[in-house]
Amino acid sequence: MSVQQIIQSLHQLANVHEHLLKLSKLKTEAIKEGSIDNMQNVIVQERKEIKQLEQAESIREKQVSDWFAKNGISQEDISITFLLDHIDQVDEREKLGNITIRLTKLITELKQQEQLNQLLINQSMKFIQLSLDMLNPSIQNINYGNQKQYGAEAQKRSIFDSKA
Repeated sequence: MSVQQIIQSLHQLANVHEHLLKLSKLKTEAIKEGSIDNMQNVIVQERKEIKQLEQAESIREKQVSDWFAKNGISQEDISITFLLDHIDQVDEREKLGNITIRLTKLITELKQQEQLNQLLINQSMKFIQLSLDMLNPSIQNINYGNQKQYGAEAQKRSIFDSKA
C-alpha cells in the first residue's frame, strides 16, 4: 500500500465533503424558504452522498491500516500525524499534509453549516408552537367571570343524584 493511494482516498473524502457542504447550504435555503419539496430533494441527495462517504472512509481506513502493517508499525497510534512522521518522501508528506488540512477545513465548515440548519429548524419549530398556542385558547380563557365561583359549584355537584 502506497501513500499515494491514501492521498487519493483523502481527495475522494474531501470531494464528498464538498458535495455535502453544498447540499447543506441548499438545505439552509430550503429551510429559509419553507420549501418542503426542496428540503426532501436535498435530503435524498444527502443520503446518497453519505453512503459514498461511508464507502470512501472504509477504503481509507483499510489503506492506512495496510500501510502501517506493511511498514511494520504498531497500529495503536494510527493517525495522520503519525503517518506524516513516518513518510520519507518530502513530496508525499507535503501532499498528505495539504489534503489533510483541506479535509479538516471542509469538515469544520460542514459542521458549522449543519449547526446553523439545526438552529433554523429549532426556531421554526418554536414559531409553529407559538402559532398553535395562539390559535388554541387555553381552558382558563374559555370561561368568563369569577373562576372561584364556578369551581366551588362544580365541586358541590355530583355525577349521581343521591336524592332520587
